[in-house]
Amino acid sequence: MFRSCLSLILLTVLTFPFADSLRAEEPGIDFESDIRPILENNCMFCHGGDERDGGLRFTSHQDLLLLNDSGEPAIVLGKSHESELIKRITADDENRMPPADAGERLTDAEVELLRKWIDAGARFPVDETNQHWAYIKPAKTDLPEPAFETPVQNPIDLFIQARLKDSNTPLAPATQAEPARLIRRVYLDLIGLPPTPEEVDAFIAAPSDATYEKIVDELLASPRYGEKWTQHWLDLARYADSNGFQADQLRDMWLYRDWVINAINEDKPFDEFTVEQLAGDLLPDATWEQKIATGFHRCTTCNVEAGVDPEENRVNQIIDRVNTTGTVWLGTTLECAQCHNHKYDPFSQQEYYQLMAYFNNTPMEVEQEGDSVTFNFYGPKLAKPLEETEQQQRDQLQSRREAIQAQLKSMRAEMEAGRPALEEETKSQLAAKKNRSDMEARVLDTLQFAADKRSSEQRKLLQDYFEKQHTEITDLKAELKKLDDRLNQLEPPTSLVMVEQDEMRETFIFKRGDFLSQGKPVVAATPVVLHPLEALKEQNATESTDRLDFAQWLVSKENPLIARATVNRWWSQFFGQGIVATLEDLGTQGEPPTHQELLDWLAIEFMERNWSRKQIHKLIVMSATYRQSSRVTSAHLKYDSANKLYSRGPRRRLSAEQIRDNALAISGLLTHKLGGPPVYPPQPDKIWKHLGRNAPEYATEKDADRFRRGLYVVWRRSAPYPSFINFDAPDRASCVIKRSTTNTPLQALTLLNDPAYVEMAWGFANRLASNETTGDLRDKLAYAMRLAVARR
Repeated sequence: MFRSCLSLILLTVLTFPFADSLRAEEPGIDFESDIRPILENNCMFCHGGDERDGGLRFTSHQDLLLLNDSGEPAIVLGKSHESELIKRITADDENRMPPADAGERLTDAEVELLRKWIDAGARFPVDETNQHWAYIKPAKTDLPEPAFETPVQNPIDLFIQARLKDSNTPLAPATQAEPARLIRRVYLDLIGLPPTPEEVDAFIAAPSDATYEKIVDELLASPRYGEKWTQHWLDLARYADSNGFQADQLRDMWLYRDWVINAINEDKPFDEFTVEQLAGDLLPDATWEQKIATGFHRCTTCNVEAGVDPEENRVNQIIDRVNTTGTVWLGTTLECAQCHNHKYDPFSQQEYYQLMAYFNNTPMEVEQEGDSVTFNFYGPKLAKPLEETEQQQRDQLQSRREAIQAQLKSMRAEMEAGRPALEEETKSQLAAKKNRSDMEARVLDTLQFAADKRSSEQRKLLQDYFEKQHTEITDLKAELKKLDDRLNQLEPPTSLVMVEQDEMRETFIFKRGDFLSQGKPVVAATPVVLHPLEALKEQNATESTDRLDFAQWLVSKENPLIARATVNRWWSQFFGQGIVATLEDLGTQGEPPTHQELLDWLAIEFMERNWSRKQIHKLIVMSATYRQSSRVTSAHLKYDSANKLYSRGPRRRLSAEQIRDNALAISGLLTHKLGGPPVYPPQPDKIWKHLGRNAPEYATEKDADRFRRGLYVVWRRSAPYPSFINFDAPDRASCVIKRSTTNTPLQALTLLNDPAYVEMAWGFANRLASNETTGDLRDKLAYAMRLAVARR
């Protein structure tokens, strides 16, 4: 009883800001730095649950101080010697907390801090200065003064230098990277492709700040920029070209992928980028593009196995949408509240299902295949509008098709009228024929049966035979087939999208997360710990809240999480780690920020610069911090081995797609084509066909499409492109914020034996052999190094 009740008190002390507003009066006692770490490190592992035994409730501060129905308190305010908490942590018998098998005894210093805290009134944080940092709106601070004599390019460097100075280490910022290394770094980071030897030479010849900035601007304006950064977003969107699970049927989603490319290239403000993906269909006079954007939440897996419960399938997709939204835009682990109140962060189970209500009003179009246990999940979908000339051509073809069908109908009716005589004549001719074909033999056998005794297969056989003998019908059918082929070519591509039902679906709390065990109903609402939705609701004069209200609430500048979570992810893409290392969790169980003032400054800059992705990316790559040499010294290894102080430049392996893209680029084979359906480049045999059912053949591209960027390679969840998986690409069954990075023998074997890389190696060799500017073998090898790694 004591444990389960104490856990609630500790949980509330650690996470909830609605208690008494007084602060500890004991001089030198700070809850955040002194008390919270003790409770987190020694109590929360076992006492982080949400049990409510003994009648303990979250209704008031007084209730939180009652342990059970008898009213025995764990903490007696102002009297540590009477507090059960102190008695337990100092006990020498079986009542000791934490138990001997659960952890070490608290130190005397920790016990003394808890005594002083209780004697001072056991006040815990409720105002903004004492809440968890991530739930407080970011605020700009004065920029630090330069701490070193090294160059400062922008405020990022001031924050980095200040933290490095305060680290009490002998480290100083590293010198700027060599021009060849720097230009290669910024090319790979911004567009995902290497610079040409000519571009490297030009920068080496004039490595000024102005030249570097011009290069950065050109890269940000390149269509290749959108392709590179779309790859990262598709990991978050769990984008794939198939449904997932064992059947893993292919589906069309590439229009959404192309929308992301275009949006990033256009530098669509991130607030609009967000709203259109979450609720583009609900915008006033929504465009086709805004509706396609809602494909973000149609990228969920879809179980089409025989016998699957359509409602369970739908609910699983809705739950995935809630969890993904929390991860991507809030940097929180909302999924922890699906079955119970969040054990560490201030999100209740009720709030989880209130968020779910925003996504619960979207239909899943499904039909049953007759009386079978198989269902077809087919929509909602949206077709791409045809160009005017294409539509005119399609209309003409359709008109001709209808005319042919009318002619065929007339001819078949005429044939049917003379059918008895035709059958008798045919029967006589075939009977007299000595060498009959197989079809003629079967026709003759069929004609022995009376018309009303023939099977459907026999009737079809006769119809096909008679039409084959009719030259005009044969010619019209051939023309009809050509028309159908052309119409199929002009068939507009479709993509799965979100739509809203006319009638609101009721949402319930699922007991222990089980959709079959419904609790009380809830209405759509946002978490109490964050900024309220009501002001936005009144501003928009709406009567009820829907996905659009939620999306606009999410991108409010009052939201303390969205800008931080976003710039933190981007920072990790440039430096290999986030300012908060746990990209998916800015909450109380996540890693604390290494440079919180910098994170907040970047978040505010992001919002004030009209949510511009390109401007923040430019800020980062223009900083002296980013431009530092990545060379590691013994001092770095001793004082900053993980580079959390950013005392040197970033150093990390390329992503799976980048490895392939770079091989294509240096081999001279890369095809620069933007957008379009997924492609099927060469891959090892027997990878595709053995996984899943109803799987189409893997038709390897024969033209330049085989050399397109990895972004466009077909992504089948049960059989992803093998070289991508070997280099740590996810299967995208769920949202992935940060890919793992491994180093395995399979990777070397992939580069040696994968047919795609073998073909690229031949291309690279041919490029070197055909280069007329290089002379002997030594020159060719030097040129190869310049092409491959921008080094002489």
